Amino acid sequence: MIHTTKMRVARPTDDLGAIERFYREGLGLTELFRFKNHAGFDGVMFGVPGAPYHLEFTHAHGHQVGRAPTADNLLVFYLPDEAQWLAAIERLTTLGYSPVPSFNPYWDKQGRTFEDPDGYRVVLQNAAWDD
Repeated sequence: MIHTTKMRVARPTDDLGAIERFYREGLGLTELFRFKNHAGFDGVMFGVPGAPYHLEFTHAHGHQVGRAPTADNLLVFYLPDEAQWLAAIERLTTLGYSPVPSFNPYWDKQGRTFEDPDGYRVVLQNAAWDD
């Protein structure tokens, strides 16, 4: 892989509306793109404009995917600025999401773990990601 590599994490969901609320309003990510009935799929992509990653959530018409297979399926966001970290936690708790104990206790030392509407876990880590 080279420096210009970009990453998309794509995942199905049974409830795009609930996922949109969690990732846009709760995490504060920007909606980058949306599609409707593309070969039987609806979808939305979230991220930070200009960042080398984004998250894509899709729903296939007439298909059910269910919940996360384990409590250790994680997306980890490193938020070294404490004010930014606390604001993200506040947004999620205001929407009714409560932190959950992390399956791996490492993430509870400097972070808070939240479960999205599909049961996948998101860690907000109050630390820098040092290369």
